[in-house]
Amino acid sequence: MESSDTAKRQHWMAVLARASRTHLATLMADFSDYPAPEIVRPAETGTVMAEGRAGGTGARFNIGEVTATRCVVRVDGRLGFSYALGRDRAKAELAATLDALLQNPERQEALLTKIITPLAQEEKEARELASRKAAATKVDFFTLIRGDE
Repeated sequence: MESSDTAKRQHWMAVLARASRTHLATLMADFSDYPAPEIVRPAETGTVMAEGRAGGTGARFNIGEVTATRCVVRVDGRLGFSYALGRDRAKAELAATLDALLQNPERQEALLTKIITPLAQEEKEARELASRKAAATKVDFFTLIRGDE
């Protein structure tokens, strides 16, 4: 896989991991012409260690464990993987199926246009709205210096 292909796949896997199951299922309703996925590794829930960075850019540190679900399926001979926070096994299977379908060059463009792009746009808009709401509550603290001291 070329690095541009790898970057594309990383992008769609990240978008799928952050999307809700209802969004994925709704958008997938238009794509019913694919074969049923063969379950290679059934969806299973466990914990993974989450890392943070001091100040967002500093040294890494362990925040704690979070619940995650993973799944591996095969569709059209291609393996699809998914990792997602939470316990939603159906979402993990659906995301893994989409990952496998997106690896098929014949289906990729349609799936990127109809599923990944709208999900990424919704995510971007939600992030911007949250940022605007946070900015609206920002308080600037300053000190007045009195002239007699």
